[in-house]
Amino acid sequence: MFGSSKLEGRRIAVLVADGFEKIELTMPMSALRAAGAEVDIISLRNGSIRAMNMHEPAGKIAVDYAIDEVDPDDYDGLLIPGGFINPDLLRQSADAREFVRAFDRRRKPIATLCHGPWLLASAGLTRGRTMTSWPGIRDDMVHAGATWLDQKLVRDGNWITSRGPQDMKAFIRGMRELFAETAPIVSVPSFALSSSPQRASPPKLAAGAVNLLPLPSLRTIALLAIVGAGVAGMAKRAPQQS
Repeated sequence: MFGSSKLEGRRIAVLVADGFEKIELTMPMSALRAAGAEVDIISLRNGSIRAMNMHEPAGKIAVDYAIDEVDPDDYDGLLIPGGFINPDLLRQSADAREFVRAFDRRRKPIATLCHGPWLLASAGLTRGRTMTSWPGIRDDMVHAGATWLDQKLVRDGNWITSRGPQDMKAFIRGMRELFAETAPIVSVPSFALSSSPQRASPPKLAAGAVNLLPLPSLRTIALLAIVGAGVAGMAKRAPQQS
Protein backbone atom coordinates (compact mmCIF):
# COMPACT_ATOMS: atom_id res chain seq x y z
CA MET A 1 0.00 0.00 0.00
CA PHE A 2 2.81 2.42 0.87
CA GLY A 3 5.53 1.04 -1.39
CA SER A 4 5.78 3.95 -3.85
CA SER A 5 8.84 6.21 -3.93
CA LYS A 6 6.69 9.16 -5.00
CA LEU A 7 8.09 11.33 -2.21
CA GLU A 8 11.74 10.49 -2.76
CA GLY A 9 13.85 13.52 -1.90
CA ARG A 10 11.06 15.30 0.00
CA ARG A 11 11.74 16.44 3.54
CA ILE A 12 8.72 16.59 5.83
CA ALA A 13 8.49 18.27 9.24
CA VAL A 14 6.23 16.74 11.90
CA LEU A 15 5.40 19.39 14.49
CA VAL A 16 4.28 17.68 17.68
CA ALA A 17 4.40 18.01 21.48
CA ASP A 18 3.66 15.83 24.48
CA GLY A 19 0.18 14.30 24.46
CA PHE A 20 -0.09 13.53 20.74
CA GLU A 21 -2.41 10.79 19.56
CA LYS A 22 -0.02 7.93 18.78
CA ILE A 23 -1.73 6.56 15.68
CA GLU A 24 -1.93 10.05 14.18
CA LEU A 25 1.84 10.30 14.15
CA THR A 26 3.06 6.74 13.65
CA MET A 27 0.84 5.73 10.72
CA PRO A 28 1.33 8.88 8.60
CA MET A 29 5.07 8.89 9.40
CA SER A 30 5.41 5.25 8.31
CA ALA A 31 3.52 5.99 5.10
CA LEU A 32 5.71 9.00 4.33
CA ARG A 33 8.92 7.09 4.91
CA ALA A 34 7.68 4.16 2.85
CA ALA A 35 7.04 6.62 0.01
CA GLY A 36 10.64 7.81 0.18
CA ALA A 37 10.33 10.98 2.26
CA GLU A 38 12.72 12.07 4.99
CA VAL A 39 10.71 12.80 8.15
CA ASP A 40 11.88 14.86 11.13
CA ILE A 41 10.11 15.00 14.49
CA ILE A 42 10.17 18.62 15.69
CA SER A 43 8.95 19.64 19.12
CA LEU A 44 9.07 22.43 21.68
CA ARG A 45 12.06 20.78 23.36
CA ASN A 46 14.67 18.10 22.82
CA GLY A 47 14.49 14.61 24.29
CA SER A 48 11.42 12.43 23.96
CA ILE A 49 7.70 13.21 24.02
CA ARG A 50 4.74 11.23 25.33
CA ALA A 51 2.19 9.56 23.07
CA MET A 52 -1.44 8.92 24.01
CA ASN A 53 -3.99 6.32 22.99
CA MET A 54 -7.05 8.51 23.40
CA HIS A 55 -7.05 9.15 27.18
CA GLU A 56 -4.37 6.60 28.07
CA PRO A 57 -0.61 7.30 28.14
CA ALA A 58 1.28 5.29 25.55
CA GLY A 59 4.98 5.10 24.73
CA LYS A 60 7.41 7.88 23.92
CA ILE A 61 9.06 8.97 20.69
CA ALA A 62 12.42 10.66 20.26
CA VAL A 63 12.54 14.26 19.06
CA ASP A 64 14.91 14.96 16.17
CA TYR A 65 15.07 18.74 16.62
CA ALA A 66 13.72 21.43 18.90
CA ILE A 67 11.73 24.03 17.02
CA ASP A 68 14.36 26.73 17.53
CA GLU A 69 16.93 24.53 15.77
CA VAL A 70 15.16 24.28 12.41
CA ASP A 71 14.20 26.52 9.51
CA PRO A 72 10.86 26.02 7.69
CA ASP A 73 12.68 26.77 4.42
CA ASP A 74 14.48 23.43 4.78
CA TYR A 75 11.22 21.45 4.54
CA ASP A 76 8.81 20.64 1.73
CA GLY A 77 5.73 19.94 3.87
CA LEU A 78 4.32 20.01 7.39
CA LEU A 79 2.35 17.36 9.29
CA ILE A 80 0.54 18.30 12.51
CA PRO A 81 -0.88 15.30 14.39
CA GLY A 82 -3.72 15.76 16.87
CA GLY A 83 -4.68 14.46 20.25
CA PHE A 84 -6.25 16.35 23.12
CA ILE A 85 -3.06 17.73 24.72
CA ASN A 86 -0.49 18.10 21.93
CA PRO A 87 -2.15 20.88 19.88
CA ASP A 88 -3.20 22.73 23.03
CA LEU A 89 0.48 22.97 24.00
CA LEU A 90 1.57 23.91 20.48
CA ARG A 91 -1.01 26.68 20.06
CA GLN A 92 0.40 28.41 23.16
CA SER A 93 3.91 28.52 21.66
CA ALA A 94 4.84 31.64 19.69
CA ASP A 95 7.54 29.61 17.90
CA ALA A 96 5.01 26.96 16.83
CA ARG A 97 2.53 29.56 15.60
CA GLU A 98 5.21 31.28 13.54
CA PHE A 99 6.47 27.93 12.22
CA VAL A 100 3.09 27.10 10.64
CA ARG A 101 2.69 30.68 9.37
CA ALA A 102 6.00 30.34 7.54
CA PHE A 103 4.77 27.22 5.71
CA ASP A 104 1.50 28.87 4.79
CA ARG A 105 3.12 32.10 3.56
CA ARG A 106 5.14 30.03 1.12
CA ARG A 107 2.05 27.99 0.18
CA LYS A 108 3.81 24.81 1.25
CA PRO A 109 1.61 21.76 1.95
CA ILE A 110 0.17 21.40 5.46
CA ALA A 111 -1.65 18.25 6.58
CA THR A 112 -3.42 17.98 9.93
CA LEU A 113 -6.26 16.11 11.58
CA CYS A 114 -8.29 15.74 14.75
CA HIS A 115 -7.44 18.62 17.17
CA GLY A 116 -4.38 19.64 15.12
CA PRO A 117 -6.28 22.50 13.41
CA TRP A 118 -6.33 24.30 16.77
CA LEU A 119 -2.78 25.41 15.96
CA LEU A 120 -3.84 26.78 12.57
CA ALA A 121 -6.62 28.75 14.25
CA SER A 122 -4.31 30.19 16.91
CA ALA A 123 -1.83 31.14 14.18
CA GLY A 124 -4.59 33.23 12.59
CA LEU A 125 -4.69 31.17 9.38
CA THR A 126 -8.21 29.71 9.29
CA ARG A 127 -10.30 32.72 8.26
CA GLY A 128 -11.72 32.11 4.80
CA ARG A 129 -10.45 28.52 4.64
CA THR A 130 -12.54 25.38 4.16
CA MET A 131 -11.58 22.52 6.44
CA THR A 132 -12.59 19.81 8.86
CA SER A 133 -11.35 18.65 12.28
CA TRP A 134 -12.40 16.57 15.24
CA PRO A 135 -16.14 17.34 15.45
CA GLY A 136 -15.78 18.57 19.02
CA ILE A 137 -13.80 21.63 17.86
CA ARG A 138 -16.11 22.42 14.96
CA ASP A 139 -17.29 25.61 16.67
CA ASP A 140 -13.69 26.72 17.32
CA MET A 141 -12.98 26.53 13.60
CA VAL A 142 -16.18 28.32 12.62
CA HIS A 143 -15.59 31.07 15.18
CA ALA A 144 -12.06 31.43 13.78
CA GLY A 145 -13.56 32.17 10.37
CA ALA A 146 -13.40 28.79 8.63
CA THR A 147 -16.07 26.89 6.77
CA TRP A 148 -16.22 23.50 8.52
CA LEU A 149 -17.31 20.35 6.70
CA ASP A 150 -18.19 17.03 8.34
CA GLN A 151 -16.18 14.98 5.83
CA LYS A 152 -13.37 12.40 5.90
CA LEU A 153 -10.97 14.64 4.00
CA VAL A 154 -11.14 18.29 2.99
CA ARG A 155 -8.67 19.86 0.56
CA ASP A 156 -8.29 23.64 0.43
CA GLY A 157 -5.30 24.86 -1.53
CA ASN A 158 -2.14 23.84 0.30
CA TRP A 159 -4.07 22.26 3.20
CA ILE A 160 -5.69 18.91 3.82
CA THR A 161 -7.60 18.19 7.03
CA SER A 162 -9.38 15.12 8.41
CA ARG A 163 -11.64 14.51 11.41
CA GLY A 164 -9.51 11.96 13.24
CA PRO A 165 -8.16 8.39 13.32
CA GLN A 166 -11.41 7.05 11.87
CA ASP A 167 -10.47 8.81 8.61
CA MET A 168 -6.84 7.65 8.56
CA LYS A 169 -6.98 5.83 5.22
CA ALA A 170 -8.35 8.88 3.41
CA PHE A 171 -5.98 11.18 5.29
CA ILE A 172 -2.85 9.22 4.35
CA ARG A 173 -3.87 9.05 0.70
CA GLY A 174 -4.60 12.78 0.60
CA MET A 175 -1.44 13.64 2.53
CA ARG A 176 0.82 11.74 0.16
CA GLU A 177 -0.81 13.35 -2.87
CA LEU A 178 -0.48 16.81 -1.33
CA PHE A 179 3.15 16.38 -0.28
CA ALA A 180 4.04 15.24 -3.80
CA GLU A 181 3.08 18.67 -5.15
CA THR A 182 5.59 21.47 -5.50
CA ALA A 183 5.07 24.72 -3.58
CA PRO A 184 3.72 27.28 -4.01
CA ILE A 185 0.45 25.40 -4.32
CA VAL A 186 -2.30 27.34 -6.05
CA SER A 187 -5.73 27.48 -4.46
CA VAL A 188 -8.19 24.69 -5.06
CA PRO A 189 -11.66 26.21 -5.54
CA SER A 190 -14.07 25.47 -2.72
CA PHE A 191 -17.76 25.21 -3.46
CA ALA A 192 -18.92 24.99 0.16
CA LEU A 193 -21.13 27.97 0.99
CA SER A 194 -21.77 27.13 4.62
CA SER A 195 -20.50 24.91 7.41
CA SER A 196 -21.95 21.52 8.24
CA PRO A 197 -24.27 21.69 11.26
CA GLN A 198 -23.19 20.87 14.78
CA ARG A 199 -23.48 17.20 15.70
CA ALA A 200 -26.29 16.08 17.95
CA SER A 201 -24.07 13.81 20.08
CA PRO A 202 -20.35 13.07 20.53
CA PRO A 203 -18.70 10.03 18.90
CA LYS A 204 -19.57 6.91 20.90
CA LEU A 205 -16.01 5.59 20.84
CA ALA A 206 -14.55 8.71 22.46
CA ALA A 207 -17.37 9.10 24.97
CA GLY A 208 -17.26 5.43 25.98
CA ALA A 209 -13.49 5.37 26.37
CA VAL A 210 -13.68 7.58 29.46
CA ASN A 211 -15.81 5.02 31.28
CA LEU A 212 -13.18 2.35 30.64
CA LEU A 213 -10.37 4.25 32.32
CA PRO A 214 -9.00 2.63 35.49
CA LEU A 215 -9.05 4.33 38.86
CA PRO A 216 -5.98 6.53 39.50
CA SER A 217 -2.93 4.73 40.82
CA LEU A 218 -1.21 5.64 44.06
CA ARG A 219 1.57 7.19 41.98
CA THR A 220 -0.92 9.47 40.23
CA ILE A 221 -2.53 10.49 43.52
CA ALA A 222 0.90 11.27 44.99
CA LEU A 223 1.85 13.31 41.92
CA LEU A 224 -1.34 15.35 42.11
CA ALA A 225 -0.71 15.98 45.80
CA ILE A 226 2.80 17.24 45.02
CA VAL A 227 1.50 19.53 42.27
CA GLY A 228 -1.23 20.83 44.57
CA ALA A 229 1.28 21.54 47.32
CA GLY A 230 3.46 23.42 44.86
CA VAL A 231 0.57 25.57 43.67
CA ALA A 232 -0.42 26.32 47.27
CA GLY A 233 3.16 27.30 48.06
CA MET A 234 3.31 29.66 45.12
CA ALA A 235 0.06 31.29 46.19
CA LYS A 236 1.44 31.90 49.69
CA ARG A 237 4.60 33.48 48.28
CA ALA A 238 2.70 35.74 45.87
CA PRO A 239 2.69 39.42 46.93
CA GLN A 240 -0.56 40.58 48.47
CA GLN A 241 -2.42 43.29 46.61
CA SER A 242 -3.47 46.28 48.68
